[in-house]
Parts: sequence; C-alpha cells; structure tokens
Amino acid sequence: LPGLHVFAIAFTLEVSVGKTNTVMALNNSDVLLPCTFTTCIGFQDLVFTWYFNSTEMIYHGKIKSKASEPLLVGRNPRVEFVGSTTGKDNNISIVLKNVEFSDAGKYTCHVKNPKEKQAQHNATIFLTVVQQMVEADNTVTLIIVGVVGGLIGLLILFMLIKRVVLFIIKKTQDGKKECLVSSSGNDNTENGLAGSKAEQKAPPKA
Repeated sequence: LPGLHVFAIAFTLEVSVGKTNTVMALNNSDVLLPCTFTTCIGFQDLVFTWYFNSTEMIYHGKIKSKASEPLLVGRNPRVEFVGSTTGKDNNISIVLKNVEFSDAGKYTCHVKNPKEKQAQHNATIFLTVVQQMVEADNTVTLIIVGVVGGLIGLLILFMLIKRVVLFIIKKTQDGKKECLVSSSGNDNTENGLAGSKAEQKAPPKA
C-alpha cells in the first residue's frame, strides 16, 4: 500500500557529514572528520566504519545500544574517535592526526543498523591537505571601498562648498537690498532739492 510505503521511508537510516562535504587541513596538523547518523526507531548492535578512498578501512566500531558508547573493533594508529552516541546526537566523528599530503582524498562514513532490517547508509568527505592556508585577497574590495568612500567624501565637500557659496551670495544680495531701501527712503527736505518735500516759494509778483 502507498501509505505503508511512505511510513517505511520515514524510518530510513540517515548519515550526514554536515553542511559541506569538503575539508581543508594544514600539513602535519590534526583534522576533524565529522559524521552523525539518525534513525527514528533506534539502533542495536549498530556497526560503523570509516574508509579512505573507498577501500582502506581506517576505523571500525560497534555500538550495542543508545545507552552505551561505541566499542572499538579496529583502527589506524593515527585515527582517534571523538564522537559520542549516548547524548542527543549520534556522533561518530573521528580525528586524523598529523595529516600528510598523501592523506588527501575521499573519506566515507558507513553505518549499518541491524534493527532496521540491516539498513545501511554512508556519507563522504573530501579532504585537501595544503602547506599553508591562503588568505582571501581583499585588494579589489579595498579599492572599491576606497573609491566609493572618496566619491562620497567629494560629494559631501561639494555640497558644503555649495552651501557656503549660496550663503555668501545671499548675504551680499541682502546687503545691496538694504542699501537700496535706505537710499530711496531718504528725506531730501533739508537739502532743499527740487522735487523734494520742501515748500516751493511763490514766484515774485511783477
């Protein structure tokens, strides 16, 4: 039945190595190879194995139940188990010590759960070994930020100069208007000028 088929899929064993399946390590350093598994119906006598390039077994462990930690069956001397299966996550991660350039390659975390009718699943990590970590070149970014910052600075300076110039022009024009008003409003009666408000004398009689 379709309903039962979907129900069965919901209990499928899942294995994960995290958000990314690529890891970079420095030569002669230790590197963590993460791996976790999930199962909705639990597990019993679960077996997990780490492989290098699909063929070389570098760690082999067995977990009796959720209440017990993994039991080591076999491992490469440079591999150390750092996970735990009694906590919230079923963590079966390992650490590869003193990595060499020859350690670069594919690492597969394989899990088999007899409780799920021998269901098995795996996930893969690709390890790259480098002599030194390359820092991101931010030169272009710094140039762009510098140019944009300079343009913004010039724009602000231009706006300030424009405001100062407009302020000076306005003050100058206001001064001229004051002079014009003052000049046109003068009373010339004291000077007795023609057209002034002084009374005109009557012409002498003949």
